[in-house]
Amino acid sequence: MSYTALYRKFRPQEFEDVKGQEHIVTTLKNQIKADRVGHAYLFCGTRGTGKTTVAKIFAKAVNCEDPQDGSPCGNCPSCRAIAAGSSMNVIEIDAASNNGVDNIREIREEVAYSPAEGKYKVYIIDEVHMLSIGAFNALLKTLEEPPSYVIFILATTEAHKIPVTILSRCQRYDFRRISMETIGRRLMDLLEREQVSAEPKAIRYIAKAADGSMRDALSLLDQCIAFYLGKELTYDRALQALGAVDTEVFSKMLRQVIAQDVSGVIAQLEEVIVEGRELGQFVLDFTWYLRNLLLLQGSDNMEDVLDISSDNLALLKEEAAMVEAAELMRYIRIFSELSNQMRYAVQKRVILEIALIKLCRPQMEKDYDSLALRVAKLEEKIENGLFAPYPADSSQSPGQGVPFCANGNLPTGESGEGILMGAKARRPELPKAVPEDVQQIVRNWRSIVEELSGGLKNYLKLARPSLTEGGQLLLVLEDEVAGSFVDTEGHRQELRDAMGRKTGKEVPFNIEVNPANQPFEESYVDLEKMINMEITIED
Repeated sequence: MSYTALYRKFRPQEFEDVKGQEHIVTTLKNQIKADRVGHAYLFCGTRGTGKTTVAKIFAKAVNCEDPQDGSPCGNCPSCRAIAAGSSMNVIEIDAASNNGVDNIREIREEVAYSPAEGKYKVYIIDEVHMLSIGAFNALLKTLEEPPSYVIFILATTEAHKIPVTILSRCQRYDFRRISMETIGRRLMDLLEREQVSAEPKAIRYIAKAADGSMRDALSLLDQCIAFYLGKELTYDRALQALGAVDTEVFSKMLRQVIAQDVSGVIAQLEEVIVEGRELGQFVLDFTWYLRNLLLLQGSDNMEDVLDISSDNLALLKEEAAMVEAAELMRYIRIFSELSNQMRYAVQKRVILEIALIKLCRPQMEKDYDSLALRVAKLEEKIENGLFAPYPADSSQSPGQGVPFCANGNLPTGESGEGILMGAKARRPELPKAVPEDVQQIVRNWRSIVEELSGGLKNYLKLARPSLTEGGQLLLVLEDEVAGSFVDTEGHRQELRDAMGRKTGKEVPFNIEVNPANQPFEESYVDLEKMINMEITIED
């Protein structure tokens, strides 16, 4: 016999087995006991909350020969036939594939015939919002005045798409998302029946990942059991089976974001990807992690709400003290926007990397919150003595101050490498001699770029070779996203190696971001143009 999925195997067969929807179950049972059954019902709610299940139980209960306290007995011929799907009195229709006017006309013709056995004909129309406007119009009259032996149950996840004329003819029942505690208890009960041992922490994680859907929870549990068949389901194994990320990874990621360590954040993401984690789930879980931090900042009594271990709680409290609430809210906003983009994105990794860089670099955004954070960072640097506005020499304007590196420190000297965030206010003087190795790099720049890996090649295709005032090679990039991407140790080394293969030696270089709308020729020496024009340059 073929295997039956858990959500099908343990589908509730009577009202008492339905979990998390007591307000609906009680009302329906009372209607059956008092013989006050309506002719049209609308079941609304998110996926996996029991709409179709309750509809089938209700269909059994109204046709049951011996109902028990408003619930079907499960033993009479009618109950057994409906449970087996062979009853002619219960007709299930998928509106997603039967959404035309002709399909509804067939129903209108069928309702004229009374049931051969039992009391009621029950029509269960799933995903009813998928019906066309014409089909809805065809259904109106029948739905308003059906024969006394017909009951319509319409189920939908998107009630707002249903015409008001249909809504007004139905009793509406809203199915709630099922709580983590209710899902967890149900899963533990089923695991006992299946004789599978599991850690409570693993069950809590599955219940949280289900996001209020009992069916999703059972599907995830099925997946975890199959992945580690015959073994205890531990928390780490649940993470591995579902492609999720442990809390420790989020902690490392957050600390690197707070430190504005772009290269560290990208490297951490690389580890997540190599381990095969699903990026969409990573975004959702990290957003949840940030939400927990914000809750801890808002109140001292959030331990029960968060439902995490004492070790993780201590770590969260430590990190909550490291970041301001306004900055946390900015992180959550960026990742909330990202979660919507991830659903339809082809290059999920790229947009996730850009979002992480945004977290590290408030200067990339122009909204009020980001500007306020940038001002706060500048004030902090001034207090710590890291800012040199401009020399006392009155001949130099404030715009000619010492530029900053990406990490907020002063740029490296002539012999070092660094990234300068912002072009100089005046064009540097061309030195009397341009080093031969720099000339070689400029002549072969396009071929060097073609040897690089995908993302690095794309960003450096738009880079412009120039010179620092000390005569060192300077690569000028278009924006801060490009600068942050290129300015990682791995990408720098890849570029060094590519240039070394052309020149035979290591050529030091700096990376600088040209501010928006800043004409290149006014601030930089266009070395590529000069060499291509074959202007004589002393050796």
